[in-house]
Amino acid sequence: MKLHHSPRSPYVRKVRVAAHELGLHDRLELIEATVQNVIEQVSPDNPLGQIPTLVLDDGTALYDSPVIVDFLDTLHDAPPLIPRAGPERWRALGQQALGDAMMDQAIAIYSDPARKLGEPLSSMTRRRTDRLERCLDTLETNLDELGGATTIGLISVGCALGYLDFRLKPDFWRPGRAALAAWADRFAERPSMRSTPHLPAE
Repeated sequence: MKLHHSPRSPYVRKVRVAAHELGLHDRLELIEATVQNVIEQVSPDNPLGQIPTLVLDDGTALYDSPVIVDFLDTLHDAPPLIPRAGPERWRALGQQALGDAMMDQAIAIYSDPARKLGEPLSSMTRRRTDRLERCLDTLETNLDELGGATTIGLISVGCALGYLDFRLKPDFWRPGRAALAAWADRFAERPSMRSTPHLPAE
């Protein structure tokens, strides 16, 4: 299988971490897309021209990250990353939605030219920052829900927090959230996370 990817995308990292957790990573051929060529490279497989996009051996293309992980979760006999039923399923899917939303906000905040120039943030970026802060506070308050077996929910949250450290730096979110920061540090030590670090552009 071919995975269009970037080592800077948190959504790609989520897919790669899931593949590692499931013992499937060796089945993925990584095809790196850059800012300059992502549309040209990926659009034949995904009309959105976005990553991650997984191309199966028969040419079928799957996107985006929740769909790809759902597919990978059908290719093994280990405990599923997406529980099949019951409260555990909805908790995992809810956590995935929260983690993915945090990635959305973080990417938009990082991309705001005003932030990079040290100028006053736009009203939209301030709203995005407020949303992100609320997500982080919710996780800190409900940290007990991040325990138990590894699910796609924990992977999504872990990758979102790792992306915050990578792009917005630790002091953006860690002060005042010691328990969540400690959880993030423990999760980052998983072999699947250590094998898929974010890499800056060369």
